[in-house]
Amino acid sequence: MESRTKRRLTARELSLLAHRAVGAHVSEAVELADGFANAVWRLRLDDGRHVVLKLSPSPELEQLTYERDLLRMEAAAYPLAASAGVPVAALLQAGFDDPVLGGDYLVLSALDGTPWNQVALDGQATAALRHELGGHLARLNSVTGEVFGYPHSGLTGSTWREAYLRMAGALLDDALRYPATPLPRPVAELRALLEGASDVLDEVATPHLVHFDVWTGNVFLDLSGRPRIQAIIDHERAFWGDPLAELITPTLFGEIDEDDPLLAGYRAVRPLELSAGAHRRLDLYRAYLYLILLVENGPRQYPEADYAHLRDLATASLIRVLDRL
Repeated sequence: MESRTKRRLTARELSLLAHRAVGAHVSEAVELADGFANAVWRLRLDDGRHVVLKLSPSPELEQLTYERDLLRMEAAAYPLAASAGVPVAALLQAGFDDPVLGGDYLVLSALDGTPWNQVALDGQATAALRHELGGHLARLNSVTGEVFGYPHSGLTGSTWREAYLRMAGALLDDALRYPATPLPRPVAELRALLEGASDVLDEVATPHLVHFDVWTGNVFLDLSGRPRIQAIIDHERAFWGDPLAELITPTLFGEIDEDDPLLAGYRAVRPLELSAGAHRRLDLYRAYLYLILLVENGPRQYPEADYAHLRDLATASLIRVLDRL
């Protein structure tokens, strides 16, 4: 997706950054344009290595509050995920506040698999992959932390309810700063609604690592034999919170179905109960994600033709969730 937040570097700037990061210049660079926020390139280096470079938006560029230092959260998440047995790319180097370009970058090992959203699979293969994905997400969610929320952006709390309301409140503040996309209800009404429903978040007592962006484009497959998951990528939106929130993006714009193989795979690793309170928590997380998809258009300024379908889906889905809440 084209976005104002994505950096544009010359070939020379890209090569010099790679040399500062990993000690080799760039022989070939291909931009990977599927992402929405950070600029990403697949690089062939002059020492023969293939890597992926992610570069944060320019430090002076306006972003949503929770997006501050997103790559720092991703840098922290990769080794935690790997230690839990989750397949991820190897983090080769992380640089913060680059002295030449400013901002942060990550260098990751390049994957040779195929993004799931680019593959046509039959029902049996899809079910097997969703079961496998559920297990990986359960392992990721087994990682626990010390504080709820986004530590690198300062949106944290000693309880999950406190952190969630700070996260959602910051997003609604951003909606007032960037009124590019109309919301289905006034910001004050949305704030009161989320606060009024938030008591159910007190059911969550421990911060768990949550990826919160597991759509099929962020899952790479190994298709050399029976399809299997090679790696889960793009941990930049990760936070410390309720493991239930992990179910939102794999079922984006839909609902949780009890016979989804994703749930069976998850439950094979760690318990997961979908009680009445759990369903209410899920709606709070859906509301948060759909608000992100609408509000982020303000600073990013997506092309209308590319964004319209996503905006309409997010708006309709948000209205359904708000009505339930």
